[in-house]
Amino acid sequence: MKTKAARLRELISNSAVALPGVPNAAMARQVEQAGFEAVYISGAGMANATAGVPDIGLLTLTEVAQLAGYIASAVDIPAIVDADTGFGGAENVARTVRELERAGLVGCHIEDQEFPKRCGHLAGKDIVDVDEMVGKIKAAVAARRDPNFMIIARTDARAVEDFDRTISRAQHYLEAGADAIFPEALQSEEEFRDFAKEIDLPLLANMTEFGKSPLLSFQDLAELGYRMVIFPMSAFRVAMKAGGEFLRALKKRGTQKEWIDEMQTRQELYELLDYDPTAEKWLGAGN
Repeated sequence: MKTKAARLRELISNSAVALPGVPNAAMARQVEQAGFEAVYISGAGMANATAGVPDIGLLTLTEVAQLAGYIASAVDIPAIVDADTGFGGAENVARTVRELERAGLVGCHIEDQEFPKRCGHLAGKDIVDVDEMVGKIKAAVAARRDPNFMIIARTDARAVEDFDRTISRAQHYLEAGADAIFPEALQSEEEFRDFAKEIDLPLLANMTEFGKSPLLSFQDLAELGYRMVIFPMSAFRVAMKAGGEFLRALKKRGTQKEWIDEMQTRQELYELLDYDPTAEKWLGAGN
């Protein structure tokens, strides 16, 4: 049987793949249940949802590997993860790849920002020298045990330098051995189109909301040549807004009765988790 990493390679060699982003394993199961062929593990989602902190590199490699590992092991579809700046220099990047591979991930993206990093769609970022990022990519490629584990080089140069330098950096990262390129925060459909014309490597597009990039459809990006399209925070944002509305209603009315039809039922949750309560001797209180 093909490994999950090999399956992702096969998928993107044949067509484009949509990867909804998730912060936890339960939501990853929903992605799989909805019929998607792969899932993306958002660094912002893990930081926001698990630790309640912003996406500025506050989670450690150990925490990310554990959280992402829960997600990867909960689903049969391939999972790639945001590895921020690789958690340090080239040697740290090598360890990052080994730990993520051991945790069951099929790939990760590493960005060329200085630490502490910032969200790719916010101002105030700094990026490392090209040579430093090239060294990280080479270390990542050399460290993986499975040659199908995907090393995705992300560049944030568009917001710091300019579009032409973004292409130049991507070409250097390609030459260093990256398996795919992730140009963060491109600012128009034309930039997505022109970037794809210049880089002969699988490309990842980020369709995050409220950022610098236009919200192009999966179909549009596939036609432009992008092989992976992530929607990193969409499901989380929808869930958070709905949760906030419910809590305000509960505070006001003191009952959840009017929200029952909006809830996932106990049975639906058990089906999502592949759990049969009749096979258990008892259920703990509070379920």
